[in-house]
Amino acid sequence: MSYQIRLTRGATFTAGAERSLLDCAADAGRHLAHSCRTGRCGTCKTRLVAGSVKRIGTDLWLSEQDRADGWILTCTDAATSDCELDAEDLVRLAGIDVQTHPARIDALERLAEDVVHVVLRLPPRAALRYLPGQYVNVILAPGLRRAYSLAQAPREDGRLELLIRRVNGGAMSAYWFGSAQVNDLLRIEGPRGSFFLRDTAGADLVFLATGTGIAPFRAMLTELAALPGEAQPRSTTLLWGGRQPEDHFLPPPELAALNYIPVLSRAGAGWGGARGHVQDVLLAGGLDPSHAQVYACGSQAMIVSAQTALAAVGLPGNSFYSDAFVPSE
Repeated sequence: MSYQIRLTRGATFTAGAERSLLDCAADAGRHLAHSCRTGRCGTCKTRLVAGSVKRIGTDLWLSEQDRADGWILTCTDAATSDCELDAEDLVRLAGIDVQTHPARIDALERLAEDVVHVVLRLPPRAALRYLPGQYVNVILAPGLRRAYSLAQAPREDGRLELLIRRVNGGAMSAYWFGSAQVNDLLRIEGPRGSFFLRDTAGADLVFLATGTGIAPFRAMLTELAALPGEAQPRSTTLLWGGRQPEDHFLPPPELAALNYIPVLSRAGAGWGGARGHVQDVLLAGGLDPSHAQVYACGSQAMIVSAQTALAAVGLPGNSFYSDAFVPSE
């Protein structure tokens, strides 16, 4: 049995009854928003406008109320009738193919007690085409892989940059912060995800980051700097949240007219900057939801809180893009 799926913002595809909507879209050359593909990050959260679906995977994001309100996850849900989804075909992802390559560590730099900057080099004839904001999986051994956002726009030399935070008790963290050496051989798989800039012309861009969630924004800011004048946003604001001053371990890339707001939640009396959570600081400063595009990367708690708060002040759902850091399986 197969069904016709229509996207409210263009394109149709055919879906089978036992495969996820996300996979069926990919089979048809359509590209829906996604990231983890395992029901944990919420990136593929989509409103079901018409039709019916069933869960074929584990949904760890939506509440029963969300489901009652018409929300689904395209990575865990399959069609049981013809459907209409409030979604679009992300044409920038056309031609961006997932690849697996060997990679060697080219450089390691400790930026903070719990953050390391890693540069990887691919074989001379290998190249990874990706959009700033996407991520790769680093594979250390069978069954041991972790996802890391690419922390720079594509470089001429093809090297890949990662910002990696230590997770207490983490198997991959034990490697990065214990035994990793320059020239170690790894594998990378990617690029993955749909976290990338949409049409920015004339928009008020807002980037919300916590911790190493700054990584994809460093790549996006580099991309913005290279855009022609007519494609530039009206304004660009970056709010980067941490607990203590050392959590701001790198300055942001230089960009004309960038409004950079470092935010700390547990700073001492000597901190003269913004305090609290990035989404609260943003709203306290005022936001015109009619022109805003908000991109959020970091903790799941921040992203859920930000999306809820921004929707309450009128930000359309299709103007909020996120990439949540979720625990490894």
